[in-house]
Amino acid sequence: MIKDEDKIVLLDEEGKELEFAFIDVLEVDDVEYAILSPVEAFENDEEEKEAIILKIGKDENGEEILFDIEEDEEWEKVADKWQKLMEEEEEEEEEEEEKKEKKEKK
Repeated sequence: MIKDEDKIVLLDEEGKELEFAFIDVLEVDDVEYAILSPVEAFENDEEEKEAIILKIGKDENGEEILFDIEEDEEWEKVADKWQKLMEEEEEEEEEEEEKKEKKEKK
């Protein structure tokens, strides 16, 4: 279950509210990006969770807001870093699982 403080509500093009879970913040070239995933993916316990990446910026009042990434090169750079982090995390989980299995066999 996702805590309410970890949820973000965004509006789509038609003004429909969509709930997202805040997953992580990535920093690439001194710019921060929010990694979000639809809440329903967690509620349905989907193994492969879709993620969206939005740029974190400030509005005219200094409040943090989320922006779409408009440049393809910037998008690729951030998506590549996120993919790399996910692969490293998956490898670490597999290694831990192997260690656990070895201990159980002893």
